[in-house]
Amino acid sequence: MKITWVRRICQVFFLLLFLWFCLVTTVGTAWWQLRGWPVNWFLQLNPLTALGLILGTGALPSGLEWAMLTIVLTVILGRFFCGWVCPFGTLHQAIGWLGLRRASPAEQCMRHAFRPAQRMKYYLLTFLLAAAAVGLLTRAAGFLMKISPRWQAVQGMAAGSLQAGWLDPLAFMHRAVNLVLLPLADRWTQALWIGPRFHQGAALIGGLFLAALLINLWIPRFYCRYLCPLGALYGVLGRFALWRIGKKQDACSNCLLCEADCEGACQPAGRIRAHECVLCMNCLHSCPDDLIGYRTARSKSGERPAPDLTRRGVVASLLAGFMVAPFSRLTGRRDPRLIRPPGSRLERDFLARCIRCGQCMRICPTNILHPSISEAGLEGFGSPVAKYSLGTGGCQLRCVACTQICPTGAIRPLSLDEKLGRGTHAADGPVRMGTAFVDRGRCLPWAMNRPCIVCQENCPVSPKAITIQEVFEPSPGGDLAVIRADQLTLYFDETLLPASRNATEDTYCRITDGPDNRPRRVVEWTGSQLGIDPNDPWKAPPVKGAGAELLMHLQRPVVDPKQCIGCGVCESVCPLTVRRAIRVTPDNETRDPPSGFLL
Repeated sequence: MKITWVRRICQVFFLLLFLWFCLVTTVGTAWWQLRGWPVNWFLQLNPLTALGLILGTGALPSGLEWAMLTIVLTVILGRFFCGWVCPFGTLHQAIGWLGLRRASPAEQCMRHAFRPAQRMKYYLLTFLLAAAAVGLLTRAAGFLMKISPRWQAVQGMAAGSLQAGWLDPLAFMHRAVNLVLLPLADRWTQALWIGPRFHQGAALIGGLFLAALLINLWIPRFYCRYLCPLGALYGVLGRFALWRIGKKQDACSNCLLCEADCEGACQPAGRIRAHECVLCMNCLHSCPDDLIGYRTARSKSGERPAPDLTRRGVVASLLAGFMVAPFSRLTGRRDPRLIRPPGSRLERDFLARCIRCGQCMRICPTNILHPSISEAGLEGFGSPVAKYSLGTGGCQLRCVACTQICPTGAIRPLSLDEKLGRGTHAADGPVRMGTAFVDRGRCLPWAMNRPCIVCQENCPVSPKAITIQEVFEPSPGGDLAVIRADQLTLYFDETLLPASRNATEDTYCRITDGPDNRPRRVVEWTGSQLGIDPNDPWKAPPVKGAGAELLMHLQRPVVDPKQCIGCGVCESVCPLTVRRAIRVTPDNETRDPPSGFLL
């Protein structure tokens, strides 16, 4: 069997494995659902994520030790991951092959030719690593300056920012599959979720994913060659590879058939660019004279082991990376819509770890976690935020799924006892995501004297974080005069009584003239008479001409900040759909003690 067929089988296997891991990232009881599957394995193989976390936080979360395996194998074998394992690269190669099916050998050579713009990915890698390294540099400088109060303020502004996730091919593909492709596929099958799921920003993510794939019809492996920072990192490591592609002898007919099939555009016919070779092995079988091999010796026609970068470009990339995080934090303003998942770290530490992979959004059973658009600013674009009005419920009390699946530790693993503040965590209390506030200008009982206690009924906290303030408000209709009455029925002038309607538990009537002016519930309202609750009659019927008024019994919600944990159940069930009358803000969240109430 040809080595190229072995490579294709490996590519298909790892692509299917990747899709399977995305599929099983579902909360449920079926055998195929989340039951110990290593769903983060591809993300944990990523040395770009591992390096960014080390530079940004000085620590490596558990599981990312797998990245050392790919580093060691790359130093031994070359860029094997790009050509044999990467599922995103497999899609690019397959679509690029479709675009070249009818192309002549000359056109294939032109499309597979090396272009100087391929150095762009190395500048992007420099930029991303510099943005992450700001945290390490400020911590080192703070240590040397013995952490003065003034330097602590500077350190907060200049903390590292892990932006690699937006261009990292593995995080990119996780985002696209988890937030776009699987929800679309499940709209017809309903096999993964009870109802259809939707994610904020899905159109943007899907559009970028589709564009990245379709451009391969014109330039094969465009993303891999020009934009992929992970490929750039493998290219830097691959220049030291023990095994490499190269010519066995310098003699060559210059037929260029090897370059017509080269996926990495590494120019194997001349001085091969070792850092661009993705080990597709096509050139081994394309050469009619069998002059190209995969061996430990260097190419007889010479090599270009390092990318051709300019000093000016590297310095510009470094400076841009160093400045992106501080400049994005100059406003210092917190958006009231920025609600992070339970267990999230302090915002600056969260952004130094989050790679926007979408795993927490995928696993959330109530679909409340969505990619940030404007809530977290430019620096936090695409990071997870809780949008209670877009989900099917709030953050469920007994759910810690998102805290267990985060591959980088941006969301700390929480036990159920820690989230609920039980057992050894009782002194700390439950984890708070924020606090709910009632908008009295929109709440039906407060603003319009209409009965509604949906938020209070659905509050899952015990004792409830939403209490009721009971009041009686005059109902439209004005003052009435009793014509005659008995202990259970009042009769009025039909021309003065408001139009008949069905009596509800919230409609009351009170006699304004006389000693007994306690409101009685109306159980019947027909024509010109009102029927009173038979369990609460008047001891003495009202006299003729006595004044009466209709009242609306209202239960107005009031939030107790000591009990509220910001779960958002109240916001998700509020009947006002355009803008909820009760909304959660990040005030008093556990992860940021200074956000607590001062009074």
